[in-house]
Amino acid sequence: MATGDSYKTIAFSYRVGVATVAMIVREVCEAIWNQLQPIHVPEPTQEMWRQIENGFRERWQFPNCIGALDGKHVLIQAPPCSGTTFFNYKKTFSIVLLALVDYRYRFTFVDIGSYGSNSDSGIFRNSTLCRKMQSKTLALPDDKPLIVDDQPCPHVIVGDEGFPLMNNLMRPYPGSDLDDAKRIFNYRLSRARRMSENAFGILANRWRMYHRKLPLSPGNVDCVVKASIVLHNMLCGENEVAAHRADVDNMKKDIHDGVLRPLRREEHRPRETAIEMREKFKSYFVSPAEAVSWQIDACFGHAN
Repeated sequence: MATGDSYKTIAFSYRVGVATVAMIVREVCEAIWNQLQPIHVPEPTQEMWRQIENGFRERWQFPNCIGALDGKHVLIQAPPCSGTTFFNYKKTFSIVLLALVDYRYRFTFVDIGSYGSNSDSGIFRNSTLCRKMQSKTLALPDDKPLIVDDQPCPHVIVGDEGFPLMNNLMRPYPGSDLDDAKRIFNYRLSRARRMSENAFGILANRWRMYHRKLPLSPGNVDCVVKASIVLHNMLCGENEVAAHRADVDNMKKDIHDGVLRPLRREEHRPRETAIEMREKFKSYFVSPAEAVSWQIDACFGHAN
């Protein structure tokens, strides 16, 4: 995982058969996941959700947020007789790692192994996370107001345009012809949402296998990815302070964080309540009491 070496290279280095290497790698990765997952990737409790929400509120100025959601394509060698099942829009073969990330770049929910040809939205709708959200079995804290004495708002996950707008899932306003309030909302959402992109970047730099096409069967890829996830969470605390400091230093540099990047378009028909929730967050972010000092400069390139 750390070097991305092939089974053949490892087999040659240790003078063992390729099949032996494949068996050892799978067994070790399964053992890592089985032993460490309950400790480092447990299913969040209500108290854990509260801590995550408090972290997003204080560190990234996005209240009621419990995670950033995104998908990552893990490149693989095309499995035999698979046709276009794993062929993605980037014209490569892959499986998808769909992950929910907290404010410390740690993974709280992962869905591994979906076909590369599937969209993030479709994978999310079939995931355990979505089912728990819809059945209200995610152990989320009670709704809380964005400001004192206001109507309570649900806790939300933030995602990009590839995801649907739901009561517990906020996505940006689509398009480029947006008014000032909508652009500010998109910027504030993007600041929280980039936790998932940053986590994927840290994951790939720790485990160089993500920089290469994995010549493994989809089942073995799933085992290796799960092991890398749990080890990432275990190691994350060591570099958390340095990573946060670097993120704050670059906070104003990338203005494109507030601008939507083009993605594959999908038709989403959000409920009226979800639209109302997004409007409440938008009003909150542009209110004088809750606006951050740099958001005007980040969105429009000049001070207010």
